[in-house]
Amino acid sequence: MSDAAKTLSKIREIVVISGKGGTGKTSLAASFAYLAGQSAIADCDVDAANLHLVLKPKVRERHEFRCGHEAVIRDEDCIGCGECLKNCRFGAITVREQGEGKGGGGRFSVDPIVCEGCGVCVHFCPVQAIDFPECLCGEWMVSDTRCGPMVHAQLGVAAENSGKLVSLVRQKARQLAEERGLSLLIVDGPPGIGCPVIASVTGASLVIVVSEPTVSGEHDLERALVLTRHFAIPSLVCVNKWDLNPQMTERIEHKAQLAGAQIAGRIRYDLGVIKAQLEACTVVETETVAAQDICQIWQCVMNFKR
Repeated sequence: MSDAAKTLSKIREIVVISGKGGTGKTSLAASFAYLAGQSAIADCDVDAANLHLVLKPKVRERHEFRCGHEAVIRDEDCIGCGECLKNCRFGAITVREQGEGKGGGGRFSVDPIVCEGCGVCVHFCPVQAIDFPECLCGEWMVSDTRCGPMVHAQLGVAAENSGKLVSLVRQKARQLAEERGLSLLIVDGPPGIGCPVIASVTGASLVIVVSEPTVSGEHDLERALVLTRHFAIPSLVCVNKWDLNPQMTERIEHKAQLAGAQIAGRIRYDLGVIKAQLEACTVVETETVAAQDICQIWQCVMNFKR
């Protein structure tokens, strides 16, 4: 094994996820980053990134994220034969003007929202009048924060391939950790159990699943644990705002243990969390009961052994 591979294998990657949005996942991930002292940080919630709101990163690098392709018809070369319209199975080709194209045919255009980038129209165009450029889907950034270097991204409006962008963010964050000799990578993952979440947790050292004491929280936790169990990733569970429904909290923790997860702790409902958000700081930078709970959970995470 090369020295670089050995270094990467020593990096402990902790991913914070939740079955749905709004459970406090980002607040917990930000607090972990602060408690870690200096670690690499990755915001993998690229569809709705918000970790930057509390870590206030100073961007030092910006990079385009290009993925997939989009068909574009060149009017000056199109002969209006309609082959693209005939062969498109997604309804992305529209007739803009009848009989106004070169050679007496119509003028056609591609709806970029509907186009799936399959390339069939490009293949069947008899005069090669359709370009097939790579799509600009968003951007990813490398920043400095008070808690360490951070890689984060923003997916463009209506852009797809967020799973690929998540993988890119994780890869760059691990490279950053390697370059700076950091042994810990804190990842704020996306909510749900879809492709972006799979891209966030695959190969991680440990996953923290944040739940809340509601029926939907119980259901979403079960789905998240099925995912982590499928990929054989050790999981810890914490219940946020547990004191709003202690009975449901106990039920959730029982189900989590049956699913093979360990309980990291509980976080009390605390209006101080809102105050911390308004001040653009992490919860553990304030003197609140929730901060005490998060510190205890962090100790559980640091002491966890598979």
